[in-house]
Amino acid sequence: MATARKQLGQAKFNVAAAGVTVYTVPADTIATIKSIDVANLTNQSRDVRVHLVPNGQAAGIANALVYDIEVPANGILSWTGAQILDTAGDFIFAQAGGNDYFCITVSGVEET
Repeated sequence: MATARKQLGQAKFNVAAAGVTVYTVPADTIATIKSIDVANLTNQSRDVRVHLVPNGQAAGIANALVYDIEVPANGILSWTGAQILDTAGDFIFAQAGGNDYFCITVSGVEET
C-alpha cells in the first residue's frame, strides 16, 4: 500500500449553509484522521460539531467526534488523535452553532 500524509480537506462553513462536507474517502482508500483544527472567524464564542459519517448515513449524535463544543471568539479548537475511515464514501461533516463563519482543516494519512 502507498501512504501519503496530507491535508485531507479545508472548508469555510456556517449554519446558514447547513454544514459542509470537508472530506470524502475515495475508492480503494483508507484514511486516518490525525488532526482537526476549527477556527472561529468571528468575535463571538460559538459551538461547533464535527462528524465522522459512514457511507450511506447522515451526520448525527451517533457519529459525532465533536458535538456542541464551544470555540472562543477568534479562537481555535484543535483535536489530535487517530480515527480511521475505511470505506469509500465515508465522510467528515462540520456544522456551526451560529450564523457565523468557521474554517476547518483536516490532516491525516491516506493509504491506497
